[in-house]
Amino acid sequence: MTTFTNARLVLPDQIRDGTLSVAQGRIAAFGGSGADVDLEGDYLIPGIIDLHTDNLERQTQPRNNARWPSRSALLTHDAQCAAAGITTVFDALCLGDIGFGKARNQTFEDAFVDLRALLPLGALKSEHFLHLRCELPAPEMPGMLARAIDDDRVRLISLMDHSPGLSGQYADVERYRQMRRDEGVAEGELDTIIAELQDNHHAYHGPNRAFVIAEARQRGIPLASHDDHTEADVARNAEEGIGIAEFPVSLAAARAARARGMRSIAGAPNIVRGGSHSGNVAVLDLVREGLLDALASDYVPASMLEAVFCLAAREILPLPAAIGLVTAGAADIAGLDDRGRLAVGLRADLVQVRVYEGLPVVRSVWREGVRIA
Repeated sequence: MTTFTNARLVLPDQIRDGTLSVAQGRIAAFGGSGADVDLEGDYLIPGIIDLHTDNLERQTQPRNNARWPSRSALLTHDAQCAAAGITTVFDALCLGDIGFGKARNQTFEDAFVDLRALLPLGALKSEHFLHLRCELPAPEMPGMLARAIDDDRVRLISLMDHSPGLSGQYADVERYRQMRRDEGVAEGELDTIIAELQDNHHAYHGPNRAFVIAEARQRGIPLASHDDHTEADVARNAEEGIGIAEFPVSLAAARAARARGMRSIAGAPNIVRGGSHSGNVAVLDLVREGLLDALASDYVPASMLEAVFCLAAREILPLPAAIGLVTAGAADIAGLDDRGRLAVGLRADLVQVRVYEGLPVVRSVWREGVRIA
């Protein structure tokens, strides 16, 4: 038995000063006679659950044309997640090239091998699941999905289409052009890329979409749509049994998703930065309207904790409800009923947090009662 004393316990509906006891990796009781870990008045929250992180991609390619060894990158990514209080990680791996070179496909191939090798060794601090992001216009995507979908770590699949000028985040083709110019892509090459991606959209989107939906349904894997823009997008998704709207890019799409009983995920960096880096809806607006069920780190692991404390500081949500967006809300979407709340019998995934001049700082992290950061 390990007892955590002098804690500000963040429960689902309140904050309570007290003590929490852990035994055999589970929360055993509120209260206890020992004093094994003195939290010194810090917050104690459930371990954070990140349903969508691209952070591994950023470790494998920290600079353009500088690829890092994949296993080293995975260990660094894992350590960064643990240090940010994330005890459950859904590694969002892209399946299919969308005109950015073959780097993302290689990250998927490497990560799939590395995770299977490192998980049995106990080398990773956080628990890792797979979120397969399927680029519908990519002709190679179905083969990649077929190789991975039966792995027991696959717990979420999202449908994506980043075809410039046609769909989702890059529906504004001029915005896409400017982004690629900033990356150094020449104008002539850019015309070729856009034409090829649009051709692939018309040729592959439909059959690939049907394939992914059928394969996920057969295995009972939750499906998310990505970057919904219009009410029509949401209506089609709901009719095809897709229950999660991931990163809706407009307020209209988020409202339509809520009206149809879909759950919504948005990016925490959007809150920390004060808006979308690509001109899409502000996540604060989704929260204010009660349209959001969970936040994900997207591309900055530390953004999740900072975002929820930002929501509380601005009095947009009480702190317990804000914390729920990165714990209980995410657990419910993923069907993880053994974590996400401070409750007797659930996993002792715990994070000690102290606030310095308004900024939350992770001081310690435990996964199933064992300290990992």
